[in-house]
Amino acid sequence: MKFQVSSTRLFNQLQAVSRVIGSKNSLPILDDVLFRLEGNQLSLTASDGETTIRTRLEVENAEGAGMVAFGAKILIETFKQFPEVPLQFKIDEQNFGMTISSPNGEYSVVGVNGAEYPEVPFEAEQDSHALTISSSLLLDAISKTIFCTAEDELRPVMNGIFFDLTPEKATLVATDAHRLVRYTNTTVHVNEPASFILPKKPAMLLKNVLLKDESDVDIRFGARNVLFTFGNTAIICRLIDGRYPNYNAVIPQNNTNIMTIDRLTLLSACKRVAVFANTSTALIRLALAENSVTISSQDIDFSTAAEEKLVCSYGGTPMAIGFKAPFLCEILGTIESEEVQLELADPARAGLILPSEDKENEELLMLLMPMLLND
Repeated sequence: MKFQVSSTRLFNQLQAVSRVIGSKNSLPILDDVLFRLEGNQLSLTASDGETTIRTRLEVENAEGAGMVAFGAKILIETFKQFPEVPLQFKIDEQNFGMTISSPNGEYSVVGVNGAEYPEVPFEAEQDSHALTISSSLLLDAISKTIFCTAEDELRPVMNGIFFDLTPEKATLVATDAHRLVRYTNTTVHVNEPASFILPKKPAMLLKNVLLKDESDVDIRFGARNVLFTFGNTAIICRLIDGRYPNYNAVIPQNNTNIMTIDRLTLLSACKRVAVFANTSTALIRLALAENSVTISSQDIDFSTAAEEKLVCSYGGTPMAIGFKAPFLCEILGTIESEEVQLELADPARAGLILPSEDKENEELLMLLMPMLLND
């Protein structure tokens, strides 16, 4: 079979699908990308056995049809060196060899029979649920939650993003037991309550692909799999099986001590003070008083310490609370509003970090567990 395609278009699509390929695959053929030619449509498929992504692009001067798998690494390393030029492909379906002709040269690579590639039907399960969401909204929701997912072999349900869907709203939740994020949007609806847990890897893959796509995303999911379809791309993955924790039960209510402060000012101060914190605990201390907060850290082993005092809006009970600096900084870096609110009940309970103003139709809540202070 033969076809012609733009080098940059092919490279972009190849790079997108190859992100799913694992470093240690159970089957050698999963190191490859499956090329399938049907008419003037070339589809590229890659998988790690759990998640599969397929994208389509239109080619020119196509002859024949068939499928052959080729090593992803050698193709990506080759195509990324090409400028924008037309490439001619000729694939021998007998010995699975492929010849690539450019205006300046010719390259040969040998593949394997595409029939040996694990076939994944890109079809929704029976009794599946469906919804459509804009790519920008889904990208925003994943970006604001994925950083809180865990890496816990004993509690696999914590290793993904929980989609909690009702006729009134969509809620995405992620937690690693030290921090929690809850993102809610009231413009996304389903006919009846449903939920699923999306693993971290396909969520990250989806995030990367959506950065370059503005199409609406059709989502269909059942008990085992979820299928995302948008533009010329489809991603299907196996869901995490299990019951997600009752996330609302761990969110403290009636927090009467509320501090409002410029987000970037607080973030910059925390980053500077964190440099002087103990490397094993990364503990920073926030001492709240009337309309001020003092951020401090120390490392007794190396006799280092730092302290900064910032102006804020606070009229609650004076108190001091400790947080793990990288967690606090990551939360502050994810929120987009100019000001943030820190809501506290007491130093022993989790703190809530909220944007001072939510975007229209959405609500974002971040929770961070405190650390024990020695003083």
